[in-house]
Amino acid sequence: MTTNAPRPEVLRYTAFSGRPDGGNPAGVVLDASGLDDDDMLAIAAELGYSESAFLTASAEERSYTVRYFSPKAEVPFCGHATVASAIALAERIGPGELVFATRAGTVPVKVTEAGGSVTATLTSVEPHVEDIADADLAEALAALGWPAADLDPAFPPRIAFAGARHLVLAAATRARLADLAYDFARLEALMHRLDLTTVQLVWRESATVFHVRDPFPVGGVVEDPATGAAAAAFGAYARELGLVPEDAVLTLYQGQDLGRPGELTVALYAGDPRVRVSGTGTRIG
Repeated sequence: MTTNAPRPEVLRYTAFSGRPDGGNPAGVVLDASGLDDDDMLAIAAELGYSESAFLTASAEERSYTVRYFSPKAEVPFCGHATVASAIALAERIGPGELVFATRAGTVPVKVTEAGGSVTATLTSVEPHVEDIADADLAEALAALGWPAADLDPAFPPRIAFAGARHLVLAAATRARLADLAYDFARLEALMHRLDLTTVQLVWRESATVFHVRDPFPVGGVVEDPATGAAAAAFGAYARELGLVPEDAVLTLYQGQDLGRPGELTVALYAGDPRVRVSGTGTRIG
């Protein structure tokens, strides 16, 4: 951004909640065409949210190139900032279909409005799931301060990808999930080595209802309040391991332990490897 160029408008939206004090806040810049990498990182750091999205309009109508920055670095994909951006766009150009070109691939987003509530549904890139080495799992548990006995044996630890890489670990109890006090530097070092965006900690309440938390030290944030990319990765993980049917709608509750409750809906369809993640959102301030 040149010294004489005006600073673009920086919007603030929360995703996965209809209340400004719920869900996960994100910065949204709808016209980032005049910004370079340093500008975007500086704006993200100034906001201090887990991620901010920077959009540049493409030649095709309702299509945008999107880049995502945490306060510390660029990330390939961010679900909550995608939802926030889509809702911000819908307020200006109307609900409907959008196409976001991200570093992780093309992400279609559909925005609908009903009863005064706006919902955005993103469709992930094709996901995959991989094993984690025993030594790396042991290091993750040591950094979290979780004994291996606190894991739910029905949910094997895996690394799942649906636009970004997340380590999925399942707690055996809600109390274990609620008690999160980890070694920030130690977990950050492991996550950098494994190219992880967050650690997706989950606890299963029922067949289709889960509570989740996401440590995010690589982004300079202790915990992400609501994580769409991790929700998509978890949906792919749960389906591949046969923990849910191929056709399923899952509800993920996140942020309760932070005082920012949010709700994410994950939809799986037989015959389509991609994962849909839906949520509401609203402007902050």
